[in-house]
Parts: sequence; structure tokens; C-alpha cells
Amino acid sequence: TITTETMARGVPLLLLLLLAVLHGVAVHGCTNFIASKGATADGSTLISYAADSHTLYGELYFYPAKDYPAGAKLDIYDWDTGRYLSTIPQVNHTYAVVGSMNEFQVSIGETTFGGREELADPYGLVDYGTLMWVGLQRAKTARELIATIDSLVNTYGYASEGESFSISDPNEVWIMEVIAKGPNSKGAVWAARRVPDGYVCGHANQARITQLPKNSVDTLYSADVISFARSMDYFNGTDNEFSFSDTYHPVTGMNARTCDGRVWSFFRSVVGTSMDSYYDYIRGDVQYDKNGYATNRMPLWVMPSRKLKQRDLFDLMRDHYEDTPLDLRDYPGSGDGLRPYRWRPMTFTVDGKDYLNERSVGTQQTGFSFISQSRSWLPNAIGGIFWFGVDDTATSVYVPLYCGILRSPENFAKGNGDMMTYSDTSAFWLWNRVANFAYLRYNYIITDIQKAQNELESEFLDSLSANDAAAVNVYTTQGDDAAREFLTTLSLDSASTAFSRWVQLDRYLLVKFIDGNIKQEANGEFLTNGYGLSAMPNQPGFPQWYYDEIVETTGDAHLAPTVEPPTMARSARSHYVNKHI
Repeated sequence: TITTETMARGVPLLLLLLLAVLHGVAVHGCTNFIASKGATADGSTLISYAADSHTLYGELYFYPAKDYPAGAKLDIYDWDTGRYLSTIPQVNHTYAVVGSMNEFQVSIGETTFGGREELADPYGLVDYGTLMWVGLQRAKTARELIATIDSLVNTYGYASEGESFSISDPNEVWIMEVIAKGPNSKGAVWAARRVPDGYVCGHANQARITQLPKNSVDTLYSADVISFARSMDYFNGTDNEFSFSDTYHPVTGMNARTCDGRVWSFFRSVVGTSMDSYYDYIRGDVQYDKNGYATNRMPLWVMPSRKLKQRDLFDLMRDHYEDTPLDLRDYPGSGDGLRPYRWRPMTFTVDGKDYLNERSVGTQQTGFSFISQSRSWLPNAIGGIFWFGVDDTATSVYVPLYCGILRSPENFAKGNGDMMTYSDTSAFWLWNRVANFAYLRYNYIITDIQKAQNELESEFLDSLSANDAAAVNVYTTQGDDAAREFLTTLSLDSASTAFSRWVQLDRYLLVKFIDGNIKQEANGEFLTNGYGLSAMPNQPGFPQWYYDEIVETTGDAHLAPTVEPPTMARSARSHYVNKHI
């Protein structure tokens, strides 16, 4: 509702309407998985995050710890657009942040759910990026970060759409959801729930918190989360019936499929086929009660059938619904390379009916991704590992960066190239070279990429215990500063190793797969013809359905001519065609 108060705050009606429209149609795409201490093999907490955007450059955000004089200010810019939002007071001391993890092993990820479009606040002075990175610079625990987010939105107003956050420290993992209250009310309504020990959780652009148990230290929420909903006529049931998600971001069939479908695939991977009971739901068949609340949605968290390791999260972030009914491979949409990708837009219309391509976790437009690992039994600088990757998760590699490092690796450093500027030393551009080449003949090229991934990530994982022990020794004998310098050297060496290996991979793939051919290999060497030249490459052709589609579409347009001299044997003709054309 537009009131005199709204107009007095200086926002024209046209701008309000435009903001509402943009709020409702913005394109989002991120995925988060969360694992509590009791759900992991070593007792660490894990968060995974893919920052998916067609305009986001993959780089490592790095903020050293710093002291500020009284009266210092901080300029706030919208993370998505770069637009200046405000200037707010700076605190006296900020904590160091590596990527999305601070020096106390506190980490945060997000997915945008949008929510009710009328709740966009054009007066908000802090965006969701500010809540994440300014919050990390001011909080020592997950609970402190939740309180910091609450303070920031209430003090300055919230400028972004509805967000789900994953928040962790060495002992706890939380899911928190936040949405603004519209142009007439500064601040935000929010809810946060601690994931029970032994359980995993996930979110992917659909709000997921439902009921809010009262008098629980593991359930936190804004004081007006229910009363505000009543004032907006969103909810008129009892407090016990209230559901945050169903009120502020009601699930639609489209969101069940394109958003919760990714969470379903994660749950199915760690729980098993019992999650198939939710298949109708994630296909978009959402059932509602009299209040409009979805009744057949998935649980907020599940207990995995096995303890998860870092490697499990690496693999889960590369998921394309493989071997499920939503598998993206081996049908016409996948192209001749059986790609588990669909170029945008996601939806299309045929004969007046709307159709969609599946939205999987692994996707081509990822800017960067990470798995944060927080370990309570080690000093903070050593215990926190930020496993960082850029570009498409399926073709990237996760590099271990300790949260206590003092400098950013050059290949990941902010400012080393951007989305419009190529840099030879940028990991983002190198990883994109490999990925985009792989898209040409994905079903063959991905095998070599996965081999390189496995070799590098195994090397990093296998050396972790020895590196930890060496770092603890330096920490114990020489102090924190020396330990941080040691960790910086380890982390920068890992990043350099990954970059060098990917340079080699980029060149190798071009040589092996040039012109649609596949060079023959043995014992790691390309085969020759016995005279120093390349052996004839393999030419495996395409799947049968690809040929069937050509004939069905074009009829006899490509029918091979059969006319030949009566003296030429057909076998000779076939040999000639296959070898020389």
C-alpha cells in the first residue's frame, strides 16, 4: 500500500512500482548444502555454496584484520550491481576474512529466494552482500553473526530480496532466512534454526524454514515475524501454525521443481531412495491446505546414512541429477556431446504450452563456489579451511586455503581480470577455457577433467594431516604470526599447483580433442603411426538418437547417394568415404 508516509520518504510511485516488478522477476541461482558436526566423518562442520550468476566474476574476496579510528566510515555497495547504497559507521576493529570464512572459522553462504514482491524496501541501506562480508568482519560465532545481521537490517534497513543463509562455526550450523518489510517499515523479518547435530540441510532459492518452535535456544527469529504477517493479512492462524516459508515465500510448482529439486537430489544422495516419496513434489505437484500452506514438501533436514567427508561435498556440488528421473543427459536437449547443461533461458514455449529445462546444482554460470570446513579441535587459524573453486563446479577443482592466511593467491586475487577483461594469470579465465572447450564434446572430455580433479583434490586431501601437524608445530613453537605465514605459504603453493596443472590440462585437451577427433593414447602418451606422425584418431560419432532426430526432422535430405561405378566394390567405397572425407 502506498501511503503519505511512503511519499514523504521521497520515493515516487513509478519507482515503487518498478522496484516491485524487478523484485518479482529477478533471476536467481545459488545452491547451499549444510552438514553438522555429527554428520561428518571427522566432526567438522561443512557448508557448500555455489554463487551462480551470468555476470559474477570468480575471485577470492580477502579482507585483512584492521583497526580503525573513532568516527571511521564504511561505504556500502550493492554486491549484485556495484551500485552505491550508503555510508555507515565502521567498527573499531574488523576480523580477517578469506572468501566467505573469517579468522574464527565462521562461514556464510546464501541463496536468494525473492519472496513477496511488495516487501521490497527502496530505502534499505545494506544489501545481502553487506550482511555476509561486513557480518563476517564483526562476528566470532554463528550466533554472533545472526545477531549482527539482525542489527544491521534493523539499523539501516534491508535493500535486497529475500535470502536464505547458511551460517557455521566450529560447533554449530544454522539456516537463516531474511526478507524486508516493504517501503513503509524499516528492517526485516527473519527466522533462524540450528541444524540438529547429526543432520544435514540444504536450500536452493526457495525459502525452507517452516514452523518456529518457541522457547528453544536453537530457534531464533525477529520479534515481529508473526505479528507483521498478521498486519499484512498474510496469516490469520494460531502462532503454532505459522510457517515462515509458506507465509513469506509460498512454494509454487515451478520453485518446487527448479529450486527444491536440487535439495532433493542432495538429500537423495545421502539418505537413499526413501527420498523418492517426494518425487511428485519436486516435479511440481505441490499440495496445499486451506491456508495455502504446502502439505507435501520435504523436511528441513535429514540424517544421512553415512558420515560425510569433504570429498562428498565436492561431488554433491557437481550434481546434474545423474541417474535420477531428472537426468539431463542422453536426450535431444543435451546436444551431440550429451551435455548435462541447458543454455538460458530455462523455459520455452511450444504450441502455446510452457516447458522447462531442469536446473541442476552444477551449472555453467557459476562465478565461484566453496566448501567451508570448520574444525573445533585446532587453533582457529589452522582449523578453518576454505576449499575454493571458480567457474562451473563440475569442471573446477577445490583448492584448500587456510582461514589464517595473510595474502590472497595471485590467480584468485580480486582485481586480476573481470568479466570484460581477460587475464592470463586469472584462474577464472583459465577454468572457463577448460570448461567451455569441454562443452563441445562433454561426454568424452569430462573424463579427462575428472581425472585431473581427482588427482589434485586427492593430493590436497592426503597432505592435509601432515600440513595441519606442521602448522600446529609452528604455532606452538614460534607463535601465531609465524604460523599464519606458514599457512599462507601452504595455501599459495596449493593455488599455484592447481593453476599450473590446469594450464597443462588446457593444452592437453586441445591436442587430444582437436577438430572433434580423439587421439589414441597408451601409458600417458599419444600413439604414433610408427613413423613419428600421429596415429589415426578415434571418431566415435554420435548417439543413435541424434541420427534418428536428423532423419525425423529432415527426411531424405541427407540420404547417402548409392550411385557408383559398377566396377567399384561397396566395401572399397565405404573405406574411401570414412578415411578421407
